[in-house]
Amino acid sequence: MKTMTCKQLGGPCDLAFTGESADIIIQAQDQHLKDAVAAGDTEHQAARDAMKARWRNPIKGLGWYNGTKKAFAALPEG
Repeated sequence: MKTMTCKQLGGPCDLAFTGESADIIIQAQDQHLKDAVAAGDTEHQAARDAMKARWRNPIKGLGWYNGTKKAFAALPEG
């Protein structure tokens, strides 16, 4: 299990996400951003917009995804 924070994934806060893979952590952060913005949290709006933009620009999005997977792989287990 490894842990990354919302901030490490481009968000504004230190909420930690733990998972066996980068994909699990990315999905958890995506849900966190959706929930935060839906609850009126304006600090998370920019990160949510960036997340949505990744899907509209596949090349840029793939770069972010690959970078996140590398950062996840470099983390120590624990």
